[in-house]
Amino acid sequence: MQPLPPSWYQAIFLRHSRRSFMSRRPEEEKVARLEALCREFHPFPGARAEFVRQSPDVVFKGLLGAYGRITGAFFYVAFIGSENGLNVEEGIGYTGEGVILEATALGLGTCWVSGFFRPEAVKAHLSLAEGEQVFAVTPIGYAERDFTFKDKIYRGLAGSRKRKSLQGICDGRGPEPWQDKALEAARLAPSAANRQPWRFSLDGGSITVRTDGPKDSGRYPKRLDCGIAMLHLELGAAAAGVSGRWVPLRPPEVARFEAQK
Repeated sequence: MQPLPPSWYQAIFLRHSRRSFMSRRPEEEKVARLEALCREFHPFPGARAEFVRQSPDVVFKGLLGAYGRITGAFFYVAFIGSENGLNVEEGIGYTGEGVILEATALGLGTCWVSGFFRPEAVKAHLSLAEGEQVFAVTPIGYAERDFTFKDKIYRGLAGSRKRKSLQGICDGRGPEPWQDKALEAARLAPSAANRQPWRFSLDGGSITVRTDGPKDSGRYPKRLDCGIAMLHLELGAAAAGVSGRWVPLRPPEVARFEAQK
């Protein structure tokens, strides 16, 4: 696997979910970079992202009718996986967050959407292979400079500012200094309704990611959220000078990050 861009680690601290976008069209250079990333970034088999040069207005829906619907974005990205693929949900989370952090580094706004979108509208814009389905999407565009009332309402409903402490999501502290930096980056990962369904166990030079319990929702897969946290964790480790590899695990565990000396 190619080294992850250092700019993605910085983007962790800049990213916010945005639902209102300006009428300013993203520059072609930025669009081309995101398209290239979608084509080339395939760290997990059976999971991919596709940049869609279509207005996503018909794709998104609000909580109640049009209320709260994402508006104004020029483009969107669809996160696609094989229905019966192994580790596909965490693969989609990891892959999709890479696209979102790249967009953030380019100064563009995004928002993970895994429930309130119309899959049939997305499929009309794509050519899906047999057995593929769209798990989530994100708008792409320039977000309004200030958080709109709609953005603030959604942040409040999702509890976006309420983050669990490391003590609340991790079994103890690691013996390796890099582990704290990796876990802090993982703690800042986005998740559906800010539920933060990941838990971490430390063992020498490794960190194991697992879900917080077996109960799940088909609309909001916990393993997808854990995949997002996996990318953050790896970026935090890299920022501390440590590279590693992911070993897939069986539920309720998701994967183990093993530091490479």
